[in-house]
Amino acid sequence: MAYRQTERTRRHAQEKQIAFLEAAHDVVAREGFAGAKVSAIARACGASTGSLYSYFGSRDELLAAVFRRAADRELTVVRAAVDAAPATGTARLGALIDTFTGRALQGRRMAWSLLFEPVSPQVEGERLVYRRAYAELGERVIRDGIEQGRFTRQNPGIASSAVIGAISEALVGRLAPTADGSEEADAQLVSEIRAFCFRALGAESDDSL
Repeated sequence: MAYRQTERTRRHAQEKQIAFLEAAHDVVAREGFAGAKVSAIARACGASTGSLYSYFGSRDELLAAVFRRAADRELTVVRAAVDAAPATGTARLGALIDTFTGRALQGRRMAWSLLFEPVSPQVEGERLVYRRAYAELGERVIRDGIEQGRFTRQNPGIASSAVIGAISEALVGRLAPTADGSEEADAQLVSEIRAFCFRALGAESDDSL
């Protein structure tokens, strides 16, 4: 007779899968993807190393799921901040910059892992998906700003890719695991990122504050 999962066994399997995912997320938040060894994840989950493979085909598959879960959470928050801002390109660009940088600086280790840490091709594939998502969000904001006359006429897709790249690259030194930080330095960095992005887009002033 063929084995058929019951609702109880399906629920148990789902709970175990979530438990492994949450344990892996916690390890990555502390030690990065490189430190997220199967043994460390299983130990954090209170399970055997071999049991992990009953729920994920490989370590890379699990870490890709961790990346997807964490990055989706961040993107959702940034999108919500943009949508909640006044309906001008400048206000929404300011919300995008402040929310993205603010959350990255608050959760430096995870932000470093999501943005810059060398990862496997499978995890890198997830990273590219979210880079495109941020670029699409920025493109919408910039297109609206151009139509409103707040940014100069330009290709919004290219401009968005350049702006998102500039924001990320400006954070490298502050997010590195060996970096020292202070609230004053963080605030100055965010201010300078904002100023650069608004100048790059041809805004006469940052009236989003």
